[in-house]
Amino acid sequence: MISTIQIKNIGIINDLSINLENGLNVLTGETGAGKTLLIDSLGIICGDRFSKEMIRTGEDYSYVEACIYLPQKENAIEGNIIVSREIYSNGRNTCKINGRLVTVNELKEFMKQVVDIHGQNENQTLLESSSHIGYLDSFIGKELVSIKQEYRSLYEKREQIQKELKENYGDEKEKQRKLDLLQYQVQEISVANLQEGEEEILEEKRKIMLHAEKIEENLKIADVALNENAIDLLSEAMKALENIEEMDKSYQEKLEQLKNIYYEVQELARDIQNAKGHTEFEEAERQEVEKRLDAIYSLKRKYGNTIKEILQYQQQIQEEMEQIENREEENQKRLQEQEKIETQMRKLAEEMTNLRTIAAKKLENSINEELAELEMKQAKCHIVVKTREEFNKNGLDYVEFFIATNIGEEEKPLNKIASGGEMSRIMLAMKSVLSEVDRIPVLIFDEIDTGISGHAAKAVSKKMRKIAKNHQILCVTHLANIAAQAEHNYYIHKIVEGNKTKTKVEKLNDEKTLQEIARIASGDINAISLEHAKQLRAS
Repeated sequence: MISTIQIKNIGIINDLSINLENGLNVLTGETGAGKTLLIDSLGIICGDRFSKEMIRTGEDYSYVEACIYLPQKENAIEGNIIVSREIYSNGRNTCKINGRLVTVNELKEFMKQVVDIHGQNENQTLLESSSHIGYLDSFIGKELVSIKQEYRSLYEKREQIQKELKENYGDEKEKQRKLDLLQYQVQEISVANLQEGEEEILEEKRKIMLHAEKIEENLKIADVALNENAIDLLSEAMKALENIEEMDKSYQEKLEQLKNIYYEVQELARDIQNAKGHTEFEEAERQEVEKRLDAIYSLKRKYGNTIKEILQYQQQIQEEMEQIENREEENQKRLQEQEKIETQMRKLAEEMTNLRTIAAKKLENSINEELAELEMKQAKCHIVVKTREEFNKNGLDYVEFFIATNIGEEEKPLNKIASGGEMSRIMLAMKSVLSEVDRIPVLIFDEIDTGISGHAAKAVSKKMRKIAKNHQILCVTHLANIAAQAEHNYYIHKIVEGNKTKTKVEKLNDEKTLQEIARIASGDINAISLEHAKQLRAS
């Protein structure tokens, strides 16, 4: 149950703290006093969307905190739990569960197990078709539990086998798909006939091709400078030194050095002259180099940063192909084990289907009886149990609740019902039947009495009192009948302090409760309305 709610800076709510009790808590008050803001605040702590326009004028943040007590249950958190959410005008969110920071989604998932908000537009758990099989199974009770546990154990084993098969390519289609991919990659690399070092050679050749004209021009200049100038000048210098080499030993040494230089320059000149003939390339040759480099770049993008890495990758995938082929025997054993498990699962699933089919009839009859008591005698609930081919964690069944609100109308899924008043009573009928098995401890009803009055209003109030035996209920209402059935009544009103409007909540004693019931019933508090309030309270 929720024991305390604290709200700060939401709309006209400044700083509000409410202590709630177990059973049926009813909140009443005049329009605009802040009842809707209170429900919106509970929605915020349940992970609903928040608009920064909701932050109180002049403040830069809003804060909602709830203290929740959960009795010990299997696989559930127990004890006192503090849940809070702080939202700033810049959009920053801080959500905590028992002081631990959590995401909004984590907060939402946790609170879905604790609070179910019923209003005109909320997406309640009961409206989600995925939850219907859980409600039906809870209605069946212990008879289904052991079967379901045995099935779940087998289901988890099957999931593990399928995971192992997937990792080992035990599925024939997956295996062939993988082999085809690897074979394609091996083939693509093999056809390229890559050679380590060839990329560098091709890059160098491409560079020469791109600058062939400039290379040719400068080689000609170098050729002329060497063959027509430098060699002749060196030859003259050599002759000059030959004329004086006998005069001094040092001249002989210089002549020897000059001869070496002369021969080196001659050799260099020949190399440059030969190079001039290799700077012209055919366009087809240039295109061939570009095409080869493009092919290498393409393979590098897929398989490695260098030709060496590509060739290593080719070796790896060839080994992987061999491993996949060698796993066949191992996978066959897994497939045989899976087949045995599925045979057991199917048998258990059929047992669950039979139980659900029988229970669905009983549950829908009970709901229809409740609907009749809620002045919806023409409405009919129909629970559909469909069997599918694929196993899921609940067997082979898919369960969905349908409703036809009037004779001759087509039955529709619960979330397709248009009338708010009808929706309210349908929810109450289902909650009344399922209240003992519904594990969500807190139910919040936000003005679900819209569109009902008279006998229907009285019936609704009785149902809510019945549901409150197994749940904590927080109900915002305008109906005197519901207020009269409350175990705890709260009055919401607004005051003005310091030129600002604030919301206040007062827990009413017996005398004030009668006065509030009288006010709701007749709009005035007098002897007649008070007597009527007493009668409603006693009924």
